[in-house]
Amino acid sequence: MKPLLCCLLWLCLAPFARAAELRVDLGHGAKVWTTAQLLACADVTTVTIPDDVAFRHSMRYQAVPLRALLPGLRADQHLQFVARDGFAAEIPAAVILNRAGSQAWLAVEDPARPWPASADGGKRAGPFYLVWTDPQAAHVTTEEWPYQLATIRAISGVDARFPAILPSGRANAQVLRGYTVFKRTCFACHTMNGAGDAKLGPDLNLPWNPTEYLRADLLRGFIRNPQSLRRWPGAKMQGFPTAKEMSDADLDAVLAYLRYMAKHKVKP
Repeated sequence: MKPLLCCLLWLCLAPFARAAELRVDLGHGAKVWTTAQLLACADVTTVTIPDDVAFRHSMRYQAVPLRALLPGLRADQHLQFVARDGFAAEIPAAVILNRAGSQAWLAVEDPARPWPASADGGKRAGPFYLVWTDPQAAHVTTEEWPYQLATIRAISGVDARFPAILPSGRANAQVLRGYTVFKRTCFACHTMNGAGDAKLGPDLNLPWNPTEYLRADLLRGFIRNPQSLRRWPGAKMQGFPTAKEMSDADLDAVLAYLRYMAKHKVKP
């Protein structure tokens, strides 16, 4: 029995025994950081997040100021944060470099003290997680807290990379606002007209846009609470239950953008 027990123990500990790696690429040579290197950084510190997005309660982390890992980052650049599950958060560099309240931190999971399972279906949030102190100061959305991070890279902005999701210049102000909200929230999980880097959720325009098969009240309720439409324990979408995650005005704007895009399908 002893060899079998040793084998089982090794299988349980193997994910923590292997050094986790985070790839950072700002376009002038990629840098790969290991867990050990990050925990040994001179500016690693303990941060407390009172209302953590992944765990939905107060959490304390060993974390490094994200700016310290992005030397030479310019405010006009754009960053993409790619998670191991296909989530791809798009965040302008100006939000990261903001010094007027909000601060971005890379939380690093110590293999000797692993974090508990998250509130998001029991997923593990480690080994790397982007967290914020005072997120309200920079209007940081819940979709800008990517966990299970694997890569941070500087790339062109969404508008330049994916013209198929752009509303035309003739679109009204509400549609344009909805597009801005869509980029910061929905686009982290979904594609539109087959365009986008996210791999977590379905396309929101092809073959059918949700506004084409759901009543407005049902779609609104689904965005707030996906379980209100279909109860499914394995659902990945957590929704935007309160104005803190998405205001009513922003939700109205997203629906206006979706209705607009239903009339502007572009085959990939």
